[in-house]
Amino acid sequence: MTITDTSTSPASAAPAPTFEQRWTPRLWGLLAVLCGVLFLDGLDVSMVGVALPSIGSELGLSTTALQWIVNGYVLGYGGLLLLGGRTADLLGRRRVFLTALAVFAVASLVGGLVNDGALLIVTRFVKGLAAAFTAPTAMSILTTTFHEGPARNRALSIFTVFGASGYSSGLILGGMLTGFGWRWTFLTPVPLAVLALVAGFALIPRDRPAAQGGHDLVGAVTLTSGMLLAVYTVVSAPERGWLDPLTVGSFALAVLLLAGFVATENRVAHPLIRLGILRIASIVRANLSIVALFGSYLSFQFMMTLYLQDVLHWSPLRMALALLPGGLLVAFSSPFMGRLIDRYGTPRLIITSMTSLSLGYAWFLATAGNSPHYLATILPSMLLLGGGFAFGFSSIMAQATEGIHDDEQGLASGLVQTSGQVGAALVLAVVTALVAGGSHAGAPAADFGPYHPGVNLVTGVALAGLAFNVVPLVSPLARRYRPKHVQPD
Repeated sequence: MTITDTSTSPASAAPAPTFEQRWTPRLWGLLAVLCGVLFLDGLDVSMVGVALPSIGSELGLSTTALQWIVNGYVLGYGGLLLLGGRTADLLGRRRVFLTALAVFAVASLVGGLVNDGALLIVTRFVKGLAAAFTAPTAMSILTTTFHEGPARNRALSIFTVFGASGYSSGLILGGMLTGFGWRWTFLTPVPLAVLALVAGFALIPRDRPAAQGGHDLVGAVTLTSGMLLAVYTVVSAPERGWLDPLTVGSFALAVLLLAGFVATENRVAHPLIRLGILRIASIVRANLSIVALFGSYLSFQFMMTLYLQDVLHWSPLRMALALLPGGLLVAFSSPFMGRLIDRYGTPRLIITSMTSLSLGYAWFLATAGNSPHYLATILPSMLLLGGGFAFGFSSIMAQATEGIHDDEQGLASGLVQTSGQVGAALVLAVVTALVAGGSHAGAPAADFGPYHPGVNLVTGVALAGLAFNVVPLVSPLARRYRPKHVQPD
């Protein structure tokens, strides 16, 4: 398999329109629905994270059980994202989006009413499963509605604002609502989801399913089971042990299932997923970049949440306000990213993102010591990380879907989001193991020492993301053969 340095898909039979797209009120309304659902996803994840200690106290859940309230969502979301994106291509984006959004609303309602920890974890898994269909479908509706170029870049930058705002708002709302009861963190998204559902019925245009594909039952079974088992293995390994026979066995089985999926896709007449999309170097770099972005950023924020609440005993609201500047920077700067992408292109902005991330972690390591000061260490780091996320997210998403034909936009969107979620789960699992292994008795009350190995890891992940993007641009071999188009399979 030859990887070529182009963002043009073999499925792209015609160039993207170059005329200026007129943004009608209906088009703005459609974008508002898509942004609202992304806002809802970010809101839900961050609110529940803040409420975990209260949930554990009321339902009598151990730390191990509590982590599955988070990991249950990750399992459903990361395990089915790729299938969710392709299903939208094959069955129709409007139908898949609205159905999954309805399931999300019902699961949120049930989660706020249950009194059993196991049932609560099940509702989180179902919500993750629903999000695995809404997230890539929303992205593919956006990329097929807004023409490639300035219109799409502008829409993606607005889309990013709502994602960052949802996560940041969830931190604050989670801290406030938990004071009234953790159930409100589950119930609050319900009316928002219903509102988005009603608006979606009115504004999302009907679309036709793909003319080919969808007949690959073996591919669907092997992909779904392989991805679910892979994500389950990653999120459960820190608790069970990386060398535990069950961990090794489940990982080996996941590899076999995914290998079976690849073999199936190369044989069937109408594969569920066209593997030729992985021959496009720009798309491969976008997927590696999202692993570095999500894996490092979310893991670092996880460590800071634990340190500020469990070690320094800050309240959830104070902790949320401490981490908020990074999210605010993303929210306020993202509207300008579309114009920057138009002017400088995605490769330069992704390199800027990875540089800012690396500098943020490096600054933290250089100044933190064993008792990091907020103004001198934590705040500058969060601002650099927020800048890295702002430059990176829109640029990566734009690069991951550039030149892809409309009937594969769901696949491209699902692929990059799967890379982000599974990559984040893997990095977080390793970070969790490092932090647990670094904990030691008799340490000072405010000691950050056990978290240093985790920060070292996320710094390495960010630097690897920088290298993935810099090396191809400076390599004489890459310059010699750029650009080159991939021939259809």
